Amino acid sequence: MLYIPIFVSLFTIVFAFFLIKRIQGAGEGSGKMIAVSNYIKEGAKAYLRRQYKTVGIVAVFLFFLLWILLDFKTGLGFLVGALFSALAGFIGMTISTRTNVRVTEAAKSGIEPALKLSFRGGAVTGFLVVGLGLLSVSLFYFVFQDIKPLIALGFGASLISVFARLGGGIYTKAADVGADLVGKIEKGIPEDDPRNPAVIADQVGDNVGDCAGMAADIFETYVVTLIAGMILGALLFPGTTAIMLLPLMLGSVAILASIIGSFFVRLGKSQNIMAALYKGLIASSVISAVGFIFLVRRAVDSLNIDFWQIYLPALMGLVVAGGMFIITEYYTSKKYRPVKSIAEASQTGHATNIITGLAVGLKSTALPVLLISIGILVSFLAGGMEGLAIAAVSMLSMAGIIVALDSYGPITDNASGIAEMAGLEGKVREVTDALDSVGNTTKAVTKAYAIASAALAALVLFSAYTQEIQGLGARVSFLLEDYRVVIGLFIGGLLPYLFSSMAMTAVSKAGSKVVDEVRRQFREIKGLMEGEAKPEYGTCVDIVTKAALKEMIFPAMIPIVFPILVGFILGPEALGGLLIGSIITGFFVAISMTSGGGAWDNAKKYIEEGNLGGKGSPAHEAAVTGDTVGDPYKDTAGPAINPMIKVLNIVALLIVGFLV
Repeated sequence: MLYIPIFVSLFTIVFAFFLIKRIQGAGEGSGKMIAVSNYIKEGAKAYLRRQYKTVGIVAVFLFFLLWILLDFKTGLGFLVGALFSALAGFIGMTISTRTNVRVTEAAKSGIEPALKLSFRGGAVTGFLVVGLGLLSVSLFYFVFQDIKPLIALGFGASLISVFARLGGGIYTKAADVGADLVGKIEKGIPEDDPRNPAVIADQVGDNVGDCAGMAADIFETYVVTLIAGMILGALLFPGTTAIMLLPLMLGSVAILASIIGSFFVRLGKSQNIMAALYKGLIASSVISAVGFIFLVRRAVDSLNIDFWQIYLPALMGLVVAGGMFIITEYYTSKKYRPVKSIAEASQTGHATNIITGLAVGLKSTALPVLLISIGILVSFLAGGMEGLAIAAVSMLSMAGIIVALDSYGPITDNASGIAEMAGLEGKVREVTDALDSVGNTTKAVTKAYAIASAALAALVLFSAYTQEIQGLGARVSFLLEDYRVVIGLFIGGLLPYLFSSMAMTAVSKAGSKVVDEVRRQFREIKGLMEGEAKPEYGTCVDIVTKAALKEMIFPAMIPIVFPILVGFILGPEALGGLLIGSIITGFFVAISMTSGGGAWDNAKKYIEEGNLGGKGSPAHEAAVTGDTVGDPYKDTAGPAINPMIKVLNIVALLIVGFLV
C-alpha cells in the first residue's frame, strides 16, 4: 500500500511541472510590463533567499539539538520537513511571479484566457504543496518504517510555516499599509500607481505572503494532519497497518480527484468567475467522496469496525471544508450584507467603519464554530477519536485544489498592478480587476479553511499527546479541579493574543517606516508627483525586508519556548491545558481577524466600484483606513496563528517522554 502514495505524489509533482511548461509558453507582453514583472520577481526572490538563510541557521541548530537529545532519525525528519516546506513555498512563489505578467497579457484577449492562466499558476503551487507533502511523509516512513521521527518532520514543516507566515505577512502588510496611507489618502492617487515608491514592495509582498506563506502554511497543516492520523491509528489499533496507512491513501485519492477537478474550472455563459472556480472544488469533492468508499471498505475489512464508522467522518471532513467556503464567502464577498454594512458605515466616518468592521469580524466566528462542532460531534459519535482524525485528514485532503484557489489571488493582484503601472488601456484593467476582486474572496475563504483544518488537526495532535502519555505508562487526568490544568488553560488562551499583538506591532513599526520613506520621496524627488521622475522603489523594498526578518524571530519562538517551560515547570497536566486553551482562543482570534480583514478589504473595493460616492469620497477615505487596519488582521496575525497552534502541539509530543 505504501507504494501508492509515493507513486501518486511523484505523478502530482510531474503534473505540476507540466503546468509550468504550459504557463511558460504563454506570451509575456513587452516593454513596461516585463520591466515591472522583473522588479517584482527580483524583490520576491531576494526576500525569500534572505528569509530562508535566517531560518536555516535556526533549523541547523534545532537539527543538532534533536539529534543529541533524541536520535539522528528525529533530527533528519525535522530537516526533511523544513526543506520540503521551504521548497513548496519557493517554487510556488517563483511560478506566481512568472505567471502574473502573462495573465496581464492574456487579459487583452478577455476574462476566459486570463482566468485559465491565473488558475494554472495557482494550481502549480497547490499541487506542489500536496505532492511534496505526501511524498515527504510516505517516503520517510517507507525508508525508516518508524512513526516517531515523523513527529519531527511535522515540526520542521511547522517551524518553516511560522516564519514564512510571519515574515511574509509583516513584509506584505507593512508595504501595503505604507502605500495606501500616503498614496491613496494623502496624495489621492490610484492603487498600484507607478508614482508610489512603495508599490513594488506591495506587489512583492503579495507573493511572499499570500503565495509562499500560504503554501508553507497549508503544507505543514497537510503534513501534520497525515502524521497525526497515522500516529493515532497506530496507538488505537496496534499492529494494524491498514488503518495507520489510511490517511496516506485518502490523501492519494483526493490528490488525483483534485487534478481531475482542476479541468472543471471554466467560465460558463454567466461569466461568473467565482462559480467557475467552485466548479473545480465541487468536482474534486464529489470524486473524492466516491473514491473514499473503496478505500474505507478495504480498511474496515481488516478491522472489527463498521464501514460508516470511518466513511461518515470522511464525508464530514469534506462537508466542513465546503461549509467553511460558503460561510466565509458570505462574510467577505461584496455581494452580501456584512461587507455592504461596513461600506455603508464608512459614510459617517473612519470610526464607524472600524467599529462595524470589528463587529463583523467578531460575528463571523459563530457559524464556523457551530459547523466545526457539528463535524466533531458526528465524527466522534461515528468513530471516536479515530473518526475525528479521519475527518481532519479528509478535510485536508482537498488542500491541492484549495491552495490553487488561494494562489490564484496574488497572481491576479499582481496582474492588476502590472496593468496599472504599465499604463495599459482601461479594458485590460477591467478584466484584471474582476479577477482580482474574486481573488480577495478566495484568499479569505482559503485562510478560513486553513484555520478550521488547523483546529481539527490540533485536536487530533492533542489526542495523540494524551495517548502517548498513556502509552508511556503514566496516568494523567485533565480535570478542572487540578490547578495545573487551569493555569495551563489560561496560559494557552493567552498565547494567540500575545502572538497576534507582536505580529500587529511589527506591521505597525515597519509600516510607519514605509510611510516616512514614501513621504520623503514625494517631498524630495522633484517631479515625482507629476510623473516626470522615477521613485526609488528599492529603498522601500529594503525597509520592509529588513523589518520582516528582524521582527519575525521573537514571535516565532513563542510556540517553542512556552510548552517547554510549562511542561517542565508544571508538568504534563498543565501542558495539556495549555494545548486546549491555545486551540480554543486561537480559533476565535484567527477567524475574527481573517474574516473581518477580508470584509474590510472588499468594503473598500465595493466603494471604489462607484458605490456610496466612489473613489475620493469621504466614505472611500474611511474605507481605506478600515482596509489598512484589516490588512495585518487578515494577512499577518490571523493566518500565522494556524502554524503557531500546531507547533505548540508538536513540541508537546516531542518532549512528552521527558515529562512522565
